[in-house]
Amino acid sequence: MSASLRILVIEDNADLRACIVATFEAHGHRAEGASNGRLGLEQLERMFPDVVVLDLTLPGPDGLRVCELLRARHADRIPVLMLTARDTLADKLRGFAVGADDYLVKPFAGEELVARCQALARRHGQSVVDVSHLQHIGSLTIDRSRRIATRGSTALTIPNIPWRILLTLADAWPRTVTRTELLDAVWPDGPPLSDALRSHLHVLRSALDHGFDKPMLVTVHGVGFRLDEGA
Repeated sequence: MSASLRILVIEDNADLRACIVATFEAHGHRAEGASNGRLGLEQLERMFPDVVVLDLTLPGPDGLRVCELLRARHADRIPVLMLTARDTLADKLRGFAVGADDYLVKPFAGEELVARCQALARRHGQSVVDVSHLQHIGSLTIDRSRRIATRGSTALTIPNIPWRILLTLADAWPRTVTRTELLDAVWPDGPPLSDALRSHLHVLRSALDHGFDKPMLVTVHGVGFRLDEGA
């Protein structure tokens, strides 16, 4: 089996997005979805995926503009496979012109989509460590490209949603992040009805601070949460 990949699926059709995510997960990959271009760009910075699956006809900004912005921020480090119902040569050329690496016309077979993304990741060498994506906050080191966090010499096991919380806190560091900001970052389409944030913060706190004398995740009462570089 190929190495597990991190896939970001930016697709506004909720049913298709869920189907694509499930297909990648069934093949052992970790996939996350975004429903529009703005949320996709925000999620890209938190997730730093191995491959982006990008729909051409997105609500604000569209797939062409998202691809342009991605290339401006990350050059050619992240491969992009563009999805579209348009199969004319002109449409494909526009996609390639803004930086798409591959093109797949709807409808398509899930197996082909997975195979194309695996091939893109191999060509882009997704296993290579890019030091520009290492972040150090006190004793904490975050490697976004490999989805690894360590505190001192200890590797931390952090589930998916707590990991997204960690990246949101790291992006804002040293600023304190409000509860509302965390909810918007982790659940851009709206938070669950239950107080899930509290549970996920507890999991993250346990992962970051268990076995250490000083807490890394600090609650600023009445304000929010932040990472402590002195830990």
